[in-house]
Order: sequence, then structure tokens, then C-alpha cells
Amino acid sequence: MAATLPQDIKLHTKSRTLELIYSAQESFELSAEYLRVHSPSAEVRGHGIGQGVLQTGKQLVGIKGLEPAGNYALKIIFDDGHDSGLYTWDYLYDLCHKQTTYWDKYLEALATAGETRHGNMIAKG
Repeated sequence: MAATLPQDIKLHTKSRTLELIYSAQESFELSAEYLRVHSPSAEVRGHGIGQGVLQTGKQLVGIKGLEPAGNYALKIIFDDGHDSGLYTWDYLYDLCHKQTTYWDKYLEALATAGETRHGNMIAKG
């Protein structure tokens, strides 16, 4: 199966979103925070099953730049210094289509851990 490639990619720095346009009928805006906490890097996912690291305090993270990684992925450079995740086209497409599910699971994991999206906030619970 060939990777699903976007027809266009737009970085909206002011709103801190990445827009992926697949067709006139199919486009998605993903927040920098969502992309950052779902980075495919070993720093986030870990080096094995169950070794992932919950990302906290990323609510205000932005995207500084984008770089193609061959023909198979996009490297996203975040303003918190994170730049080691290569987002394959298939992974980005999956993040688009399962955004609500993945986001809800992330918020649940934060709540369970007593953590917050903003680094300076104290979790209430």
C-alpha cells in the first residue's frame, strides 16, 4: 500500500497548527501540542513496549520548522528543542483520522498521572 501523501502542507505559526490537505474534501489541522505529545521519537515512545514517556507541559509548544525526510516522512522541529521524530506520511494520516481518540487517551493519561498540559499548572483531582 502506498503512503497517503498530502497535496499541500501549511504551517500556521500564529495558531500553532499544521494543516495537511489531502483533497478539496479532506483537510486537517493538527495542533503543535498534539503532534509533539504524539512524536514517533524514541524520547517519547521509548525503546520498547511500555517504555513510552508521558509528555507534560506542552500546551504552548510551537513549530519552528519542517524538513522533508526523504520521500517517506516529515521532520517537525518544535520550539522546545525537540526535533528527533520522523513523522511518516502514513503516521500523519493516522494522526489526522484518529485525532479525537488519540487526544482523549492523552488527556486521560495526564489525569491518571496527576499531570497537566501546561507546565506551570498544578493538577486538581
